[in-house]
Amino acid sequence: MNKSAGFDTDKYLRKQVEVLMDRVSKFERLYLEFGGKLFSDTHAKRVFPGYRPAAKMELLKKLGRIEIFYCVSSIDLSRGKIRGDSGLSYDLQTLKDIEDIESYGMNVSGVIISLYKGQSAADQLKDKLENMGFKAYFQYEIEGYPHDLDKVLEGYKKQPYIPTSEKLVVVTGAGGGSGKMAFCLSQIYSEYSKKIKSGFAKFETFPIWNLAPDHLINIAYEASTADLGDYNKTDLLHRKYYGIEATNYNRDIENFNILQNILKKITGEEYPFDYKSPTDMGVNMAGYGIVNENTCIEASREEIIRRYFTYHTQRAEGRQSKNTIERIEEIMKKAGLTPEQRSVVVPARVTAREGEEKGKGFKGIYCGSAIKLADGMIITGKNSPIFHSESSCILNALKYLAGIPDEIHLINPEILKQVSNMKAMMLDHNSPSLSVSEMLIVLASSANNNGEANKAINMIGELRDCEMHSSVILSSKDLSGLRDLGINITSDPVFVRNQ
Repeated sequence: MNKSAGFDTDKYLRKQVEVLMDRVSKFERLYLEFGGKLFSDTHAKRVFPGYRPAAKMELLKKLGRIEIFYCVSSIDLSRGKIRGDSGLSYDLQTLKDIEDIESYGMNVSGVIISLYKGQSAADQLKDKLENMGFKAYFQYEIEGYPHDLDKVLEGYKKQPYIPTSEKLVVVTGAGGGSGKMAFCLSQIYSEYSKKIKSGFAKFETFPIWNLAPDHLINIAYEASTADLGDYNKTDLLHRKYYGIEATNYNRDIENFNILQNILKKITGEEYPFDYKSPTDMGVNMAGYGIVNENTCIEASREEIIRRYFTYHTQRAEGRQSKNTIERIEEIMKKAGLTPEQRSVVVPARVTAREGEEKGKGFKGIYCGSAIKLADGMIITGKNSPIFHSESSCILNALKYLAGIPDEIHLINPEILKQVSNMKAMMLDHNSPSLSVSEMLIVLASSANNNGEANKAINMIGELRDCEMHSSVILSSKDLSGLRDLGINITSDPVFVRNQ
C-alpha cells in the first residue's frame, strides 16, 4: 500500500467479505441491493486515496457462487437519460456494464427493465438484449406503490417471478431509481409464498455509517448527491435500540418504515429479518478501510469543491437545476470551503488573464488551464491558434515529466500547420486549434521519428489522478481526452466559441 494512501482496500475487503458472508448465512437466500457504481467507483477513489476503483468487482469475486441481476428504468430509457460520469445513455450503459461484468468472469442472470408501461425504448432494449443472448424481463409499474400495501402486494403477484439457484443474489443497476429494491421485494414476496425464507440487505458505500453526519467524508457524499437532494442524518432508531451513533441518509431513513410495513405484510414478522433500524439493513464496512483519516479528509475537501464546479458548469449548460446550485452552495458553506481553495483554479485563471494582457491577436476568448502533478508542481497552458489551452497544458506537463526543455518541439511545426489547415478548410472547422484528443493523436504519430516525443508519450500514465482546471467550459473532445487520461478535471462555467 502507498504510504500516502488514506485507505487500505485489502483490509476493507477482508472485513466486508466477513460481514457479508455472515449476513448471507442468516437466510435461505439473500437479495443484496448493490448501490452506487459497480465499476470504477471514481467518487470512492477520489475520497479514499488508496481505494481501488474495481474494489466492488473484487468483492463479488471473493463471495464465491452468486447470481447477478441488472436493473434499468423504462422511464430513464425513454427520456434518454445520460450517465454523468461516462457520458453514456442508460441503454448503452446497461450493455457496457454487462460486458464489464463478463470481463471479470461473471455472468448476468437477467436484465430487469423496471417501471414498464409500454415504452418503446424499453421494448427496443429488451429485443436487443435477447438478440444478444441475454435474458430480459419487464417489471411493471405498481399502482399505489409504496403506501397502499394491499395494492403493492397485488402488484407483486403480477410481476414475473424469476427462479434463482444461488444463495446470494446481487441486484445492481444503471443508476438510482432503477428498480433494484422493487425487484428484490417482488422476488422475496414470491419466495415466501413458496416457503423460501429469503432476506434483503443493502450495500451502499456512502455515507459511512460509523462517522458523524457532518464528517468531511460524509459531507463529500452530500456533495456528490446534491442533485438528488440527499443529506446525512443520525439514525435515531439505531441509537434507540442499540445505544450506538450511526449515520444514514435521508431517503433510507424516510423509506425504512415504508419498507418495514411491506416486509411485515410479506413475512408476518414484527421486525422482519430482525432489522430495527435503517442501519441494520446495511452491510457496508468501508469505514474500516480508512487508515489515514486526515488524508481522506483533505481528499474530501477537494471532492466537494470539484462537485461545486461540476454543478455550476452543468447549470450553465442547462443540465442542472437552481435547487442543485443552492444545495451545493450550502454544502460548501457547511464545509467552510471556497472555490479558490482548489489549487489549480487560480493558476488557470491567471494564465487566461495573462493571455488577455499580452494580446497576441488571437481571435476568440483567452483561456487558461492548470494541472497539478503528483510532486505538487503546477503546470499551466494557454490557448493559441495551434492548441486549446487544455492541449497546451497537457503537452507542457508531459515535457516537464520527461525532463524536456520547453523550447524543444515535440511535434513538427509543419505537421501542425497541415493538420490545422485540414481542420479549417477540408473539415470546415471554425477554429483550427487542436483539442486534447487531437493533440495526443498527432503527438503519437510523431513519436516514431522524434525521440523526445516518444519520451513524452511514455509519461502519459503519470497524469492519471492529477487535478486540473480550465478557465472555460471544455469542448467534448477535450473532455473525452482528459477522461481517457484519468485526470480529475473541472472548469469555470464560462462558454468559449471558435474552439
